Amino acid sequence: MTGYEERTSNSRRLYKRANRVLPAGVSYGIRALPPYPFYLKKAKGVTVTDVDGNEYTDYWVGHGALILGHAPDVVIDAVMKQLPYGTHYGFSHEHEIELAERIVKHVPSADMVRYTSSGTEANMYGTRLARAYTGRDKMLKIEGGWHGGYDSLHAYVGQPYGRSESAGLNSKVIEDTYAVPYNDLEAAEKMAKDHELACIVLEPVMGAAGFLTPEPGYLEGLREICDDTDTLLIFDEVITGFRLGTGGAQGYYGVKPDLTFMGKVIGGGFPVGAFCGPVEIMEMIDHNKYPDPEKRSAHGGTFTGNPISMVAGSATIDALETGRIHRHIDSLGEKMREGLQEIFERHDIPVSVTGVGSTFGIHFQKDKPLNAGDTARNDIPATRAYFRHMLESGIIYLSPTVSHSWISSPHTEKDIEDYLAATEDYIRAYNP
Repeated sequence: MTGYEERTSNSRRLYKRANRVLPAGVSYGIRALPPYPFYLKKAKGVTVTDVDGNEYTDYWVGHGALILGHAPDVVIDAVMKQLPYGTHYGFSHEHEIELAERIVKHVPSADMVRYTSSGTEANMYGTRLARAYTGRDKMLKIEGGWHGGYDSLHAYVGQPYGRSESAGLNSKVIEDTYAVPYNDLEAAEKMAKDHELACIVLEPVMGAAGFLTPEPGYLEGLREICDDTDTLLIFDEVITGFRLGTGGAQGYYGVKPDLTFMGKVIGGGFPVGAFCGPVEIMEMIDHNKYPDPEKRSAHGGTFTGNPISMVAGSATIDALETGRIHRHIDSLGEKMREGLQEIFERHDIPVSVTGVGSTFGIHFQKDKPLNAGDTARNDIPATRAYFRHMLESGIIYLSPTVSHSWISSPHTEKDIEDYLAATEDYIRAYNP
């Protein structure tokens, strides 16, 4: 029995119970940590505590959504103030306007906003809008890019690219979806010229691939390709939106897309998604301007503009506006990336560290991966061993096979130093 198993007997019991009512015992497959997941009882700041009383420093922070950490006072106060007035209206209210005004203020591409309940829905409704606006059906995405579970974009996610990503996917819904490698302008240009594309949709920084960043000129080149071919450029900023500064990746890199998809941070820890863009495109949702449903892009949802998510999101953005938090977490991100690279190089371990701002990814391979295909070279046994070591050291992130993490405002320099020290310990203990 491992140290983890000795310390998590209550989680083990819960896991057996969960398997009777939840497939694989979890609500999402990536949470099924081997040999079984730990079950949380509480979370505050960047410390999560399981049902056995074990504490972990959290670098997953709610899939990256919790830029202020778990249960930040400013968000809790805003939510507690709203709760007595209702948790779900199903009618219009001022809070949905207030959050939209904040998004429009900060996001360069956003003149108007529509809400969804998740990033998946933002991609679904947003790409539908792109097809409606252009009158075209074909879409180009990036190999390895994750845009949620929406059928038409649930293609070319895992290797080998082109396989079916799920049982039950209708092949007809992805026949107009194409994919090219990240950081490959030539391939994108060829696709755009060979096909009349409605849109090119991508994560400006590839999250699930381990925070791969764009090579100089890449995003600018995509902007030019889209301009030349009357194609909409879409940034899926569900991860980078308000994470890489209040302007997101488009503000950070200075490239303005036609549409932007958002989630995570703008909900302040509550479920949310949004798609936004210029008036000319967004007005195609307006039933007053387009009363004919065949000319209007349909959008809706029971929990769109949920008042709890709205006030939590507004409180979060207000906390970010001074720039102090971003300066803090970005400096810690730089310290982490530089420290990790120095440690692995000093010990002559073939590792490449990626990321930007408050994100970092660790790839157990010598060369920096430029796209998701390159990550196939990662040493998976070493990656799994590293995850297990960090877990035993009281440090948690996801997943065991992709070492990518977020830093949030409650993290401290000592947390970074502890992480680096645990990495040194891993190198001394791991024998491939």
